[in-house]
Amino acid sequence: MRFQSYSSPRAHWSSCSQAARVKAHHFISVTACDEAFYSHAIEEYCLSKFKFDMDALGQRYWCEWEETVGSYGELTNCTFLIAEKLECYWPNRLVDEFFIGIHKLYFRNCSLSGRSLSDPPNSVLGPFIVVPILVTLLVTALVVWCSKRSEGII
Repeated sequence: MRFQSYSSPRAHWSSCSQAARVKAHHFISVTACDEAFYSHAIEEYCLSKFKFDMDALGQRYWCEWEETVGSYGELTNCTFLIAEKLECYWPNRLVDEFFIGIHKLYFRNCSLSGRSLSDPPNSVLGPFIVVPILVTLLVTALVVWCSKRSEGII
């Protein structure tokens, strides 16, 4: 049989009060984020640097991950550092919306593999179009010729 130690109601109330204060502190620190200022700060500081880097890189290379990974990493780190400085939880809804906007603006035409999709050159594409057409015509002519020959028309 286990014996429980007796604690006074006052001691129990004190421990409950302390737990409530800790929870309140966490709630206040989580909700202390000024979302409007945070959104403005990441637009002003992080996005402006990313735009500069992407413009310097050139639109042709936006889908090349090896070329953009450095700037993208700096952008991610920037949003984290500002969130930390402003005591905002990271990642959060604003960061998600921010990066969705970045992807819609800069990476919407990129494939999942990271390379931009484009047609092959005409010297490669031409034979893949012309050869099946010629084979189809040749087989059709051969079938017609064989069918007329077996009937004795020719």
